[in-house]
Amino acid sequence: MGRRRSGRDIDGVVLLDKPTDISSNDALQKVRRFFNANKAGHTGALDPLATGMLPVCLGEATKFSQFLLDSDKRYRVVARLGQRTDTSDSHGEIISERNVEFTPQQLDDALAFFRGDTLQVPSMYSALKHQGRPLYEYARKGITVEREARPITVYELQFIRLENNELELEIHCSKGTYIRTIVDDLGEMLGCGAHVIYLRRIQVANYPYERMVTLEQLAALRAQVDAGEGSFESLLDSLLLPMDTAVVHFPAINITEETAAYFKQGQPVRANVEGLIEGDMVRVTCGEEQRFIGIALISEDGRVAPKRLVVENEQSA
Repeated sequence: MGRRRSGRDIDGVVLLDKPTDISSNDALQKVRRFFNANKAGHTGALDPLATGMLPVCLGEATKFSQFLLDSDKRYRVVARLGQRTDTSDSHGEIISERNVEFTPQQLDDALAFFRGDTLQVPSMYSALKHQGRPLYEYARKGITVEREARPITVYELQFIRLENNELELEIHCSKGTYIRTIVDDLGEMLGCGAHVIYLRRIQVANYPYERMVTLEQLAALRAQVDAGEGSFESLLDSLLLPMDTAVVHFPAINITEETAAYFKQGQPVRANVEGLIEGDMVRVTCGEEQRFIGIALISEDGRVAPKRLVVENEQSA
């Protein structure tokens, strides 16, 4: 017999304010334990150096984490000019030092180069996989792997300040954009080298910055639960955002409870799909309370075909 799970079947999204010098997976496991959740997953790793928004999906919300992984991100970054490191951040070894001698116009021109659609070669110190292993494992052994340039989009790149060889920027970009690589490439373009000394993710998709919580806040609430000064439901679960916030950008289709019974068995169903076309992804709710039950694709014959379904437990049913 398999080991019986002792955790809770709790569903939702926690907006963690990840601290520095901890991996995203370590942060995820801490959140899972604080909530005593059976299942958890994050939505795109942050470097140990980086802080900021790390949406952690609990329970059934993990089924929809991919859509947050694919979403746009916004970062605040500070670069140290005049020094290039092997990891493109302050955790690496300095491999070159040069004078900082560019003009304001040269900086403006260089920043303009990175705006819009470009191709980016991922860093060897990224978590991108090669033959099933992250690139940083090869880099640590001194092995360089050929990497293909990948298309990225920088929607906004705002200059914040330049002071004492520190350059601060705000970057709104598409999925798969490596901020360290932008900083490293920018440093080479300016002829002085650069590396990241501070990186903070301030937005993922449309999640509100003010809903972020720290590990210290979660630890304090869990301590209250353990001391009998409140329940998980009253102290911790109120921090959770609904699991469908990960797919809120998809059009919503509401179906009846009767139709939902077939949909939840994996069958395509008829519904009002006016304005939608074949291949469109939709968010499906049911009943008068519009309970989220999964996502679906519009089929060729105009039916709503299930793609990922929520398994409803006693709490959510």
